[in-house]
Amino acid sequence: MTRPVLLIAGGSRGIGASCARLAVQRGYDVAVNYKSNAKAAAAVVEAVQKSGGKAVALQGDMAIEADIVRVFDEAARTLGPVTHFVHSSGIIGKMSKLVDAEAAMLRDVIDVNLYGGMLCAREAARRMSTARGGKGGAIVLISSIAAVTSGAGEYIFYAAAKAGIDALVLGLARETAKEGVRVNAVRPGPTDTDIHEPGRLARVTPMLPMGRPGQPDEIAEPVLFLLSNAASYISGAVLNVSGAR
Repeated sequence: MTRPVLLIAGGSRGIGASCARLAVQRGYDVAVNYKSNAKAAAAVVEAVQKSGGKAVALQGDMAIEADIVRVFDEAARTLGPVTHFVHSSGIIGKMSKLVDAEAAMLRDVIDVNLYGGMLCAREAARRMSTARGGKGGAIVLISSIAAVTSGAGEYIFYAAAKAGIDALVLGLARETAKEGVRVNAVRPGPTDTDIHEPGRLARVTPMLPMGRPGQPDEIAEPVLFLLSNAASYISGAVLNVSGAR
């Protein structure tokens, strides 16, 4: 029996790595994309392989179109056609008010989170769409609760990029609804990963309704649900996984 193939953009650390480790338990082979941390990606690949799945680490900058296309091609060549995709590449940028933000940093945040996410979603949909010769599939993009809480005073530019992801999800879901492709997103709240600047997570934790940040595995579970056939009639949804934030 052919196993489904999951490509994770930004799969070497944090939420993406947790998705990879959980996916193999759910029967997927996994392509782990990374930008620069080859050691972390290799560790995730090793964990997947030890759990009985096939895995490959694929270097590529998910803000660059040529890299995105190449990574999808390499995943298909090594594991088979990509049937499921998770976009977990993201950066917050340097925390500041918008009036103090440098243009280059704003561009980086938009390029990695929104522009890159849009290109990745486009590439996944092109390959999965039954109208284009694909066999269907499922896409999950990682948004952020910041898209609705605004990130004011810290990173409204990141929040704006993630709000763009939310809009992208609904639009692409509607465009591909009759082509066998489901598109959804998960909005994590503050999560214990290294995306945060030092000290930020400890500072915001007392303000969180549950009194603690989320753990990457707690985000991976709903991601894998949305990828699965159990979510066969869910498309265009954005699910808050934010501990009531």
